[in-house]
Amino acid sequence: MNFTHAVVTGAAGGIGRALAAALRAAGAHVVLADVDAAGLAAASAELGADAVPTDVADPAAMEELAAAAPGADLVCLNAGIVGQDLGAPWEVSDDDWDRVFAVNVGGVRNGLRAFVPRLLAAGRPAHILVTASLAGLVTFPGGGAYAASKHAVVALAEQASLALEGTPVGVTLLCPALVRTAMSPQGEDPAVIAGVALAAVRDGRFVVTPDEWRAAVSHRAHRLASGARPKTPSPA
Repeated sequence: MNFTHAVVTGAAGGIGRALAAALRAAGAHVVLADVDAAGLAAASAELGADAVPTDVADPAAMEELAAAAPGADLVCLNAGIVGQDLGAPWEVSDDDWDRVFAVNVGGVRNGLRAFVPRLLAAGRPAHILVTASLAGLVTFPGGGAYAASKHAVVALAEQASLALEGTPVGVTLLCPALVRTAMSPQGEDPAVIAGVALAAVRDGRFVVTPDEWRAAVSHRAHRLASGARPKTPSPA
């Protein structure tokens, strides 16, 4: 499926900017959204794309974004933050819990609420790409509110996919490991992740996760089903 009109949240940098660049290179009209107004303006100028400053944690702002992109056939709910406290759950401040969940989980919820009814009403093939994280499929000892929020994002994407079964709207869940973004100086090139994600969207795949971590994801599911204690995951 070739997309003609796309929306990308968290588009000022990282995976979001890479997704927008790949979509523009493929000829799509792209609407960029981010709370970082300066970064958003720079991305808009570089890519020749429309920009709508948006705080994804604000439901009204997401409704305005959806209204500004009436012809969208691909919605990339990509915006996310790590938070300040990355230790055990009891070491995370109340402010960090609230803000991380407001952006990471609320941003996806608000995006689904704003866009899904419009996509269904349009009655044509469309797709939603949700960016979660490997941290939403396996569990590490730390990770603070970020880890818990990404597990919630995985559940939201699964719920959406199940609820949209039989409609022209599909869902793909992106769960990368480390990516070189403002969140991490190490990891995969965002352009590579964007390319893999968009290929999965076009192929109708639900989950995108690194090959070397697939066994760890399976082992976690097996341990949960068997009642075994959690074990710190590692790549194959």
